[in-house]
Amino acid sequence: MTASKKSSRRVWRDRDDAPDLSKAKWRDKLLHADVMAGSKVVKRGRPKVETPKVSTTVRLDADVLDYFRANGRGWQTRLNAALRKAAGL
Repeated sequence: MTASKKSSRRVWRDRDDAPDLSKAKWRDKLLHADVMAGSKVVKRGRPKVETPKVSTTVRLDADVLDYFRANGRGWQTRLNAALRKAAGL
């Protein structure tokens, strides 16, 4: 930073000068604050999908699960694809 420009940020010299961020006023401000990347607002969380997955419980034979799990990560996605194919979707 050049000598002609002054920082607009306040420098906390003493811990007691800093606001208590655990108070409701600050928690609410921080919770609803925009996150910026340069001049662009960054959305928080996972992007919304048009057709979200639904959590369910299904009882399957152990050998069926073993078959899909044998190829490692992504077995649930492969199982979903096989069910979609069987259903003609």
